[in-house]
Amino acid sequence: MSAGASNMLEVRDLHAYYSKSHILRGVNLEVREGEIVSLLGRNGVGRSTTCKAIMGLVEPHGSVRFRGRELVGLRTDLVSRTGIGYVPEDRQIFPTLTVRQNLELGLRRSGVFGRWSFDDVFTLFPNLRERQNNPAGVLSGGEQQMLTMCRTLMGDPDLILIDEPTEGLAPRLVEQIAALLEEIAKRGISVLLVEQKLTIALKISRRLYVMGHGQIVYQGTPAELDDNPSVRQEWLEV
Repeated sequence: MSAGASNMLEVRDLHAYYSKSHILRGVNLEVREGEIVSLLGRNGVGRSTTCKAIMGLVEPHGSVRFRGRELVGLRTDLVSRTGIGYVPEDRQIFPTLTVRQNLELGLRRSGVFGRWSFDDVFTLFPNLRERQNNPAGVLSGGEQQMLTMCRTLMGDPDLILIDEPTEGLAPRLVEQIAALLEEIAKRGISVLLVEQKLTIALKISRRLYVMGHGQIVYQGTPAELDDNPSVRQEWLEV
């Protein structure tokens, strides 16, 4: 990414509510072209709600601009069509369909491929190739996570929001997910990653935001966060 790369996503003064509970309290963040940005923080501080507000799954108040276009007020399906993919925390696969059929459902138009083909996905995750004709419901939790991410990629998004992809996974699968995220960025796709595992975030992110109480309380590079034990202690460590 060049030093002058433009912002792909700009979130400004974002507020969101669940009933009368004020969850997001003026969130500001940005993601540039081809950049992995991690959103860190303890559970319950508003990280997942930030993704849902960007996608319009929770009503956003403030400004969410993607490639200069305001998204606030758009339905979720229209937000998705602008070029944003979303991988939610709960692995939303279709258990009775095969792995390959699940991947096909990710295509924007049937039979039309963008930057990602079946072969690309199967090269990154050989287990999915081996199980491509099996019902997705028989996959392990880690394989279902891979499938959810890969199905989103089949829609050829320019930006992908990924919520806790390594939650509950074995270390080997965590490494595979990290490799996939780096491959996504290499192909020019921007990533906003909600992640609990600091080691993964520090390793693959260009920049990091730390959330606390519905606001951004820190932003910087992985090296800067690594050199800032007080921030880690106050906002990240359990």
